[in-house]
Amino acid sequence: MPYIVKYSLKRLGLLLVTTFIILTITFFLVKMLPDAAMPSTSSQLFAYCEDQVTLGNYIRSLEDDPTIGEFITTVDTGNVTYYYYRSPLVIQYGNWLTGIFTRWDWGTSTAIQVGNSAMYIIGQKLKPTILINIITIIIAVPLGFLFGIIAALKKNKAADNVISTLVMVLISVPSFVIISLLMLVLCFNNHLLPSHWPVSNDATVGEYALALVIPVIAGTFSTVAVFTRYTRAELCEVMSSEFLLLARTKGLSKRQCIVRHALRNSLVPIVPMIIGQFIGILSGSMILEQIYGIAGIGRLFVDCITYKDYNVLLVDMAVFTMIGLAANLLVDLSYGIVDPRIRMGAKNA
Repeated sequence: MPYIVKYSLKRLGLLLVTTFIILTITFFLVKMLPDAAMPSTSSQLFAYCEDQVTLGNYIRSLEDDPTIGEFITTVDTGNVTYYYYRSPLVIQYGNWLTGIFTRWDWGTSTAIQVGNSAMYIIGQKLKPTILINIITIIIAVPLGFLFGIIAALKKNKAADNVISTLVMVLISVPSFVIISLLMLVLCFNNHLLPSHWPVSNDATVGEYALALVIPVIAGTFSTVAVFTRYTRAELCEVMSSEFLLLARTKGLSKRQCIVRHALRNSLVPIVPMIIGQFIGILSGSMILEQIYGIAGIGRLFVDCITYKDYNVLLVDMAVFTMIGLAANLLVDLSYGIVDPRIRMGAKNA
């Protein structure tokens, strides 16, 4: 079996183990938080408690028995009165794992969309977040490379000074400040763009396209600045290296040295940043989505904490964890693609 396959399988196994550990810790921490408010009507309360019994979080009894566990509530259905007690935390954890591995059941929402599957809600919210992040990366990466190359080739000149100054400003200004200014200028003052994400599911493609402009621009600014800074730094370092000086002495022009050698060698540490920066944008989406009213997983994460919808919160955490760990694996594998001399997982000769 090729070493790269062995390395990938090994890392994939470690990824799954790490995910399991993180979600286990998250489960116990979340279950220690205060419970969400109970439904007000008797029918809703009964349905909620029965769902918790199905998930293994509650134990139902026909009599008051304090030895069962922590008392939660009673429900009078008209014919019989049910007593509900909290299951021990370890039993809840076992039932949670059983539901995931046997039925792929992560539980149902108790506040965000009461009664709906947590996985269904995540599937709905994931689309706008991924769409915005992918468009942001597609726009930001070429611009970052372009400005970084220009700054490196014009080192210590006017163009370099202007680009470097703008980079420092854009990196220093938080994304929520940028999106707030964009909304103020483009939405409220000049009414050129919508001030929030489309609420209706019947919105047209044009309405979604206009709504994408502000969050994409807000995410692009800082991402372009990061890529510009790193591209300039790496390219400047490579251009002052001894092997590039040797290439010039052999008769290669400055343009040939830059295209054939400098750019390729400077890309080795930069290309893996694309994946890492994608994760950074994804994390920053929590703030952007909250401000612009985007129904994505970033805003959902905040809503889950606010309304104490812990079942959906656990799935949201699982998504962020899996994306982050998968990105780390892709970053390691990408080194060998950028530079064939690098072989992750190969044995030393």
